[in-house]
Amino acid sequence: MKDIATDMGNGIRTGAAYLEGLRDDREIWTSGARIADVTTAPGIANGAATLGKFLDRQHDAAFRDKVTYVDENGTRCGMSFMKPKSIEDVKARGAAFYEWATWSNGMFGRTPDYKNASVMSFASATAFLAQNTKGQGDYATNMTRFYDHVRTNDKVLTHTLVNPQISHAQAQSGMFNADVALHVTKEADAGIYVSGARLLATLGPSADEIEVFPSTVLKADPSNVPFAFAFAIPIATPGLKMICRDTYDHGKSNFDAPLASRFEEMDAVVIFDNVFVPWERLFLYGQPELCNQAFGATNAVVHMAHQVACGKLAKAEFMTGLLCAIMKATGKDKDMALKGLVSEVMMMTETVRALLYRAENEAHEDQWGNYVPLRSPLDTSRNLFPKFYPRMVEILQLMGSSSLMATPTEADFANEMADDVNQYFQVANLDAKDRVALYRLAHDVAISGFGNRQTLYERFFFGPPALMNAQYFDLYDKDRAIARVDDLLQS
Repeated sequence: MKDIATDMGNGIRTGAAYLEGLRDDREIWTSGARIADVTTAPGIANGAATLGKFLDRQHDAAFRDKVTYVDENGTRCGMSFMKPKSIEDVKARGAAFYEWATWSNGMFGRTPDYKNASVMSFASATAFLAQNTKGQGDYATNMTRFYDHVRTNDKVLTHTLVNPQISHAQAQSGMFNADVALHVTKEADAGIYVSGARLLATLGPSADEIEVFPSTVLKADPSNVPFAFAFAIPIATPGLKMICRDTYDHGKSNFDAPLASRFEEMDAVVIFDNVFVPWERLFLYGQPELCNQAFGATNAVVHMAHQVACGKLAKAEFMTGLLCAIMKATGKDKDMALKGLVSEVMMMTETVRALLYRAENEAHEDQWGNYVPLRSPLDTSRNLFPKFYPRMVEILQLMGSSSLMATPTEADFANEMADDVNQYFQVANLDAKDRVALYRLAHDVAISGFGNRQTLYERFFFGPPALMNAQYFDLYDKDRAIARVDDLLQS
């Protein structure tokens, strides 16, 4: 494994350099076969190519100053790595997150800036990591070096948090089963060995490295020590395997599958078969109580939620635009009932925007010397959007009805059926080809496998809704609200 302490790189990468970096010995399986090259593999290659194009935009003068910054050494890096030292820095990071999200209209959910935000947070909280005294790692130094490695080499990260479970009751109690959960099997002078599985690594096959970070529901119990760790290793590490789900990119054109043909960000279950992790790649080890605190104590959860809120705003704006485009095309924009449906989506969009505005404008300095967005509005946004997005899709289905399935293909405009298609698929304000293109886009959002995966993804993005809602209740400032009731009763 390359020594990341001296591998400082040259800042932002090109798309070509990113794709070349994926051509290694990574072990990726899909549809019963191992993939030889993810950059050419059907069902995965298009998503990787899209991400490569996004990385190229960092070099484009039209975007560069918005999505990158120059560090104290003169190296240009992604804005998501910048440690925010003022409210203006927080806003600059938010503008960069939002810009990245608009490139896919929020449909490419796991762009690199998401994990970059967490790495920045952990690298700022070295005193927290230094509390970890188990094992042989200098965990604070390890994280600082990893941050510099990822930041100055523009690495694309995926991550896993969730252990598979055999017994739901066991998992609910904060315990894991070594038959399936990722755990330490052996300690050695140079590092540790781990075996087991983790899920679910979004963008896993197309990432450079994987963050394997601690579960936040790990009970502080001696029996859980083998499950307590945080580390990062290259995807091509021997013994690391990924089993992919079915792809939603079926080789269709951008016209026929406007989203799936561009933004498939494959999800995979990660198998660790006696994988070696050097001490210098470990950031936490052997102390479950620290693992439980990691995301909250470092404020990683807040910085990640900031990136997410920016992405959800872009996605909500897109859904509003799609519905309005259909209304305008069909002449239904005078229908009061349909106006009412679309106004729901507009209100959801403006709610996300308002919450993000408050979070950024009430940013404050944290214990690590960074400015962090106000957490409560971000928590509100990330608990509301899993309810908002399925409703947006439902409204699109209600508006589109059978027209979402009456969608000829691009080829039908170039064969003997072309005249019929052009005649019978026009609507009030669009010719047939533009109308079909619009409805195929709506189909990819609301009907296709790609679209349904997006809905499921939004429902569970930060975790099970019941758990997220309960955590929101626990974090809410209830005493202040109760005090107002008490004041009234005592007056």
